[in-house]
Amino acid sequence: MYVWIWRHLPGNAWVKALSSLVLVLAIVYVLFQYVFPWAEPLLPFNDVTVDNGMPAGLVAPAGNGTAVAL
Repeated sequence: MYVWIWRHLPGNAWVKALSSLVLVLAIVYVLFQYVFPWAEPLLPFNDVTVDNGMPAGLVAPAGNGTAVAL
């Protein structure tokens, strides 16, 4: 795929490299400005379901004489 893009860009190697850099920066800009904000509410990053059956704030022994907060 990258070879196909490289072959279809106009100019010599320096112009192609600059065009490739501009193309990558444009893609990153579109992703961060439009795609990621649109997709964020659809992703379950805030749906935390980790539960080991113990109430929050309890301390369990670590087995080596110390306690580990859970």
